[in-house]
Order: sequence, then C-alpha cells, then structure tokens
Amino acid sequence: MERPNAWKSYDAASLAELEKLCGDYRAFISENKTERECVRASVALAEAAGYVNLDEAVASGRKLAAGDKVYAVSHNKTLMLVNLGSDPLEDGLSILGAHIDSPRLDLKQNPLYEAGDMAYLDTHYYGGVKAYHWVATPLALHGVVCKKDGTTVDIAVGEDADDPVFCVSDLLIHLASDQMKKPASEAVDHENLDVIIGGRPVVIEGDDAPKEPVKQAIVDLLAERYGIEEEDFLSAEIEVVPAGPAREMGLDRSMILGYGQDDRVCAYTSLAAQLAVADVKRTSVTLLVDKEEIGSVGASGMTSRFFENAVAEIIELAGQGGPLALRRCLANSRMLSSDVSAGFDQLYADRFEKKNAAVMGHGLCFNKYTGSRGKSGSNDADAEYMALVRDIMDEAGVAFQTCELGRIGAGGGGTIAFILAEYGMDVIDSGVAVLSMHALWEVTNKADVYEAYKGYKAFIERA
Repeated sequence: MERPNAWKSYDAASLAELEKLCGDYRAFISENKTERECVRASVALAEAAGYVNLDEAVASGRKLAAGDKVYAVSHNKTLMLVNLGSDPLEDGLSILGAHIDSPRLDLKQNPLYEAGDMAYLDTHYYGGVKAYHWVATPLALHGVVCKKDGTTVDIAVGEDADDPVFCVSDLLIHLASDQMKKPASEAVDHENLDVIIGGRPVVIEGDDAPKEPVKQAIVDLLAERYGIEEEDFLSAEIEVVPAGPAREMGLDRSMILGYGQDDRVCAYTSLAAQLAVADVKRTSVTLLVDKEEIGSVGASGMTSRFFENAVAEIIELAGQGGPLALRRCLANSRMLSSDVSAGFDQLYADRFEKKNAAVMGHGLCFNKYTGSRGKSGSNDADAEYMALVRDIMDEAGVAFQTCELGRIGAGGGGTIAFILAEYGMDVIDSGVAVLSMHALWEVTNKADVYEAYKGYKAFIERA
C-alpha cells in the first residue's frame, strides 16, 4: 500500500501555494528559535487575524458567541487559539496540538567563568541531544533576563550578519586518539558543552586589576549593552541554539534545512491552518505547547491545567458553562497530535521497517501509535477514529501516509497525544517526516510541509 509521491500531483497553482507557505515557514523558524519567540510571533499573527486575548474577555465579562476568536497564553511559552463554532461546545472541539520547544543548551543559573584566559558560559542540555553535534559550530544566544526591578531584557545575539557568534570547542584530531576510541555517547562529556563567549581581558593595572580580567570584560560589556549584572543570570532564561537561518536544500530546492523543525514544522502548519479558516461549525483549537521534549511537565507543559482551565473559561463566557458541560466537551473532542515522524533514511535503512516507514515527499504522516518496545508510553488510536481521519483526508485530496517511528526495538519516542487522550477524546499522532531529528539542522520536504497544512485545514473544516 505504498502511497504516491505528492509532488507528482501538483499543478502550477498548487506549486505557487506550496512555495509561499514554505517561504513563510522558513522565515518563521529562522526568526523564532525559542518558545517565547514562537509565542510572541504567533500572537501577532493571531491578532492580525482578529483574535483577542481571553484574559481581557474574562476581565471585561465579554460574552462569546459563534465567530468569536480568542487566544490564551501561559507563562509566555504556551499558546492556545480558539475559533468558536456554531455547534454547542458540549459537542466537542477539533484540536491541533504541537510543541514549540526543541533540543538545545540552556545556560546554568551561575554560568559565567574564566579559564585559560577565555570566558565561558556553563550550560545544561535540554531534551535529547547528541553532545558531539554541538562542538565546533556557530551558535547564537536567545532568551530573556528578568531583573529584580521587574524589567525584562530580551537577548538575541548571533543571527544578524554583523553579530558575533559563539561556539563550544572540540578536541583537535592530533590529540584525540583516546576520544576516538569512545562510543559516540561518551566522546563529548555533556559537562564540557560550555560556550566560549570572550577572550579579551580588561586592562586595569595595579591594585584594582581584577583577578579574572577576561570575565570582567564580559561583565562590563553586559552592563554597558544590556544594563544587566552577573547576578541577573539567576533570573534569566537564555538558550544556546544554532546560529543562522533555515535554508532551501537540494539543487531542486525541494527541501528545507533548519533548526527546531521538531516540532515547529507542525506548529507553524497548525497555526497557519487555524488562521486560514474564518468560520467553523465545530469549535477549532490550536495548542502550541512547551516542555514536550522533557516530558510535557511544568506550568507551561501539556500536563498542566492550562488547557482545561482555558476551555472552562470559554464555556462560561459562551453561556454554556458547568462542570458537566466541560467534561462532555473534552470527552467529545477530536485531536491531531501534530508532531513529526522519522523520515526513512537509506543510509540507516536497518533502523526502519520500510513498508511502515515515513517516506520523504509522500505527504502527511499518521502514527497510529508511537512509544517504544511494546508500544510503551503510546496513545494507540482506535480503528474507528483512523477511518474517520482517512475519510477526511481523502475527501480533501490530502496526500498522507501511515508510519511507525523505526523498527521494533530500535528505540522510540512519544508525543503529547496520551495526555489529551486521558479526557477520553479521540487522538492520533500526525505530522511531517524529518531527517536528522534532534540534530542542529533537521531536514523536511516542502511537499510534506504543504500536505500537513492542507491536512490540518481539512481536519478543522470537516472533523
């Protein structure tokens, strides 16, 4: 049951729409490399499309009705967009849910130190990373510093052509005979993923000369350029990410190479689909959440009560409130857990079972189950829901494929699907095939990005 290559079906109009979507997507992931940046940019797009802040609606006691569009933000890292439909909310929601966090390096709270006449920032890795990916490559700093006076300083250094970049050093090959004998997981110690940030000392002679002149020069720079002191790192969230924009890949420009496509490729296409549908019968929701890469924990993760509480507020403002109405709404909902899948890679073919692998360029992926070993940790969608999804996609002319995350026993992974399924709603994992997942630069196929957008839009319109 091999599915056809989606590129073969496109006419000139489809190709133009595909290129426009993928161009906008590349710009989005190039400019927004953290959860906060993704939320800020998404809110701006939503407000331009007529969405209003749910907190403001609650504060003013504004009544909500079909056609109203609201958004809610949690801790500046998670976003929920809601387009109210004409059907009763008790009948359920059509939900797209993706995550906007990606593997990276986070600065520790006490990061700055000097050694060997160089200044470093100490890091702690976030999510599943191969440590050796992060050495000897240009890096950027993105994040916020929150000061005790209540002000927040935004940090973004390493993206503009005139910006400096940063790096983690690697051991030269001439001295690496012992390192080369180690397994890949041990070749680079995670504690050694420290970012070089400076190498020029402050010049002060005499008794006032600092003990760490290179570090002092960096402290002085931070004060001059950003108005922050070293202690402000205690209340900062600064992420180390690959420097540079996403690029078109291949002589035929058929692919996209960029950082954070797991899972911002599904987040952006979900957002674009949500904003493209003006009026719906069944209320549509798009969730862009944080912390999936570390278990969906915390106040901004999917396991928090943010989603449930926001739905309760909306039901109340719509005049359809009550605990039972909320429970019925959640149980009757349907969701596409919008997360990426592993694209088949011929160079590592023994890690896949090909007839159940996602093939690049063959359209939107549906993973009936993820997990590992005996489907451990997976939401396993039922056959009835899979049949409904197939019908929706076929009716809308969406190219799609079904797949698993590699061979049985080769590894595995999970998504936010099982968390929403706890309400009793129908959930299935659905997303874009990716090569080099969790590497600094991941690869997607433009056709898959386009079919994901079409599939998410069809789901909102028809589910």
